[in-house]
Formats: sequence, structure tokens, C-alpha cells
Amino acid sequence: MDIQENGIVVVGSGVVGLATAVVLAERGLRVRVWTRDPAERTTSAVAGALWWPYHIEPKTAARAWALRSLEVYRELAERPGETGVRLVEGAMGGTDPAAVEGWAAGRLPGLRRATALEHPARDAVWARLPLIDMAVHLPWLRARLLRAGGTVEERTVRDLAAVDAAVVVNCTGLGARELVGDTSLRPVRGQLVVVENPGVDTWLVSATAAGEPTYLFPQPGRLLLGGTSEDGVGSLEPDPARAEAIVRRCAELRPEVAGARILEHRVGLRPVRPAVRLEREALADGRTVVHHYGHGGAGVTVAWGCAEEAAALAAASC
Repeated sequence: MDIQENGIVVVGSGVVGLATAVVLAERGLRVRVWTRDPAERTTSAVAGALWWPYHIEPKTAARAWALRSLEVYRELAERPGETGVRLVEGAMGGTDPAAVEGWAAGRLPGLRRATALEHPARDAVWARLPLIDMAVHLPWLRARLLRAGGTVEERTVRDLAAVDAAVVVNCTGLGARELVGDTSLRPVRGQLVVVENPGVDTWLVSATAAGEPTYLFPQPGRLLLGGTSEDGVGSLEPDPARAEAIVRRCAELRPEVAGARILEHRVGLRPVRPAVRLEREALADGRTVVHHYGHGGAGVTVAWGCAEEAAALAAASC
């Protein structure tokens, strides 16, 4: 099948799918995105979206993908109103600066140990990291794809072999469990509470003694409070009791959050598997599928590094 005539179809329009499609289209290839849901209704749309390699394996590859993505986000942060990407300071608990420096190797200027006033944990780092407003970023990615000549179609794919394309790139996230029978994929449920921002301008990530994640991410016009990490739970319905606990934990760290007006509740399912699946597979008719899913809680963090690798696999199949 001719790549120029039939092109490449990327299945899925979360941040990983759109970034992969953008890379391919900007390399001059004919790219179509087929998606069951618009980007605004994907798991990526409800992400807290702080750059950090969180819940993703293999660790070495993920860190390399993350560092490449960091370069891209720093460029995009020069136009925050357009791209939704800002560089924001904050404190990350449970992290030793020396350990971070071991894999980031000078790529995080200003990285240091957080003070007791900045974070209550003994081991915590202070850093300036990309924080992405997904309500802006996903539409911007889609518009960038369209400018590069790509297209987006809302259509459900139930069989990759039925996709009319020379190469198919499978970026379906948790949907790959049913689409390709990958039972190693499992949902890890995350719940957020969105409130009016009472004046918090730095992000903070922590965890309780029981391991419950707690974080505050300031976005334009609002503050995202989190969260949960419920392994194997697939419900998308907000849990009022968990929402109350999230607000309480966040208020213990930032008292000004107590009583902030709630604007919205969000729930997303992180697509977790033992390791990201990024590989080629031949269909029965000789065409190629590039599987590109299983990014856990770090899809935003690794999106561009992963997209470039997936695009190389797709282009090499043409």
C-alpha cells in the first residue's frame, strides 16, 4: 500500500496521539487522526499535567523521553497564552535533589533542596517545571496538526486491520486493552477537585503516610487539587467522600485552600502497564501497526520524546 496515497492513521487523540501525529505531519507525511472522542474528552484533558516522569516504565527510556519533551515544553512556554505551557516553580516531596540530578544531569537549572517552609517533607526538591493547561494545550496541538496538513475524524475503531492506511499508529491508551486484547493494561483512577484559586502561585506535590497523593497545581483562573491513585478502579464518577478528603489534605499543606469555592470535579483513568508499549507489529496483509500506549500517569511528560520515536518507527515502515 502506497504511503503517500493511503498515508498514516493515528488512532487516538490524547496528548500522545496528537503529538505523534504532529511530528509525522511536520515531516511531510499524510496523517489522519481517527478518534472515538474529541481531545477535550480524553484522559489527557483531565490531567494535572505537571512535567514529571510519574508511574511509567521502563524508567531509563521514560527519563530520556521526558528530557526531550522538556526541551520542547521550554520552547512552548515562550508563548504560554497560545500553547498553554508555563514554567512554574514548586516543591516535590519524597525526592532527593542528588537523585534527580543523577538522571536530569544539569537539565533542571535552579534545582535545589526545598526548605521547611516550602515543603514539610524532609526529602523534597524545589524546581521550575513545565505546568500545562490542557484546556488550551490540546486544542493548540490539534490546530498545529491541521496547519501541517493533517486531519482529525471522529470515528470508532474496533479492528486495526480494518483501518485504511499504509501504517496505523495505535495511541488508544486504556482502549488498547479491548482493541488489541492487552490484558496487562489496567486503569489507575485519578480524581481532582478544581477550585477558585485563593492566591496559590506555586505547585506542590506530597503524599500522606499511607501513600495518598496530594498536590496543588495553579492554572490560569483556577487551582487543581488532587488526588487519588486507585489501582484497578475504572469508575469515572466523582466520589464525594474522596473529593472532601482531597480538599482536606490540600488545606493541611496550604490553609488558604480551605473554603475555596469548588468549580468542578474531574476523574481520569491512567493507562498503566508494566512498561510502555512502543513497537512495530505486522498485520496479516503485511501492513504495519506501531503500538504506542501504556504511558501511565506520565503521558504529558513524555509525549514529545515518545512521539519522535514512534514517528521514526512509522516512517521506517513506509
